[in-house]
Parts: sequence; C-alpha cells; structure tokens
Amino acid sequence: MAVVHLYVEPMDATVVEMSDDGRVRLEHEGWSEPTLQERRAIIYAAEQEIALLQELIERLQNGRTDPVA
Repeated sequence: MAVVHLYVEPMDATVVEMSDDGRVRLEHEGWSEPTLQERRAIIYAAEQEIALLQELIERLQNGRTDPVA
C-alpha cells in the first residue's frame, strides 16, 4: 500500500492511496478498483506529474533559480 496525493483532472478527484492489488482510494471516498478509463486517466496524470517533478529536479541540480512556470 502506498500513500499518494495525485489530482486526476478528468475524474475531478484526488487519489490518496493505492493498494498492491491495484485498488485506489479517492479523497473522501472508499477503496475501489478503477475502470479502464479511470486507470488511463490516473496513469496520464501520474506521467504529467513525473515530467514536472523531473523538470524541477533538473533545475535544482543545475542551480537555476528562476521560477518554474
């Protein structure tokens, strides 16, 4: 089980936990197994966050101090 905080815009929901068996818990909701469409939306949102975090890491490692847009 992992604690996360990932906003998924197409679902207008925030994933706050995920289990080893693929179930997710949305903020203010219980555990559920996401549908194919929900899984795709969660994956897309996670990939976007990874890209933003990677950019942040690169800027910090390179010593850039200008604001991240």
